[in-house]
Amino acid sequence: MIEFNVQDMTCGHCAGRITKAINGVDASAKVDIKIEGRTVSVESKATADELADAIREAGYAPQLL
Repeated sequence: MIEFNVQDMTCGHCAGRITKAINGVDASAKVDIKIEGRTVSVESKATADELADAIREAGYAPQLL
């Protein structure tokens, strides 16, 4: 499980964009997003760097937990 803190994720639209970005890297990834806690947990074959890059490309600033 790879976990990120994404402080600039504030709503469901943000969560949707992040999920779409992660699925673009690994279509079979399991994504669990907690908007209130601003956390993104991912079970994926992709590396943390690949996932972080995808989240950045979607316009957000992930920090690995």
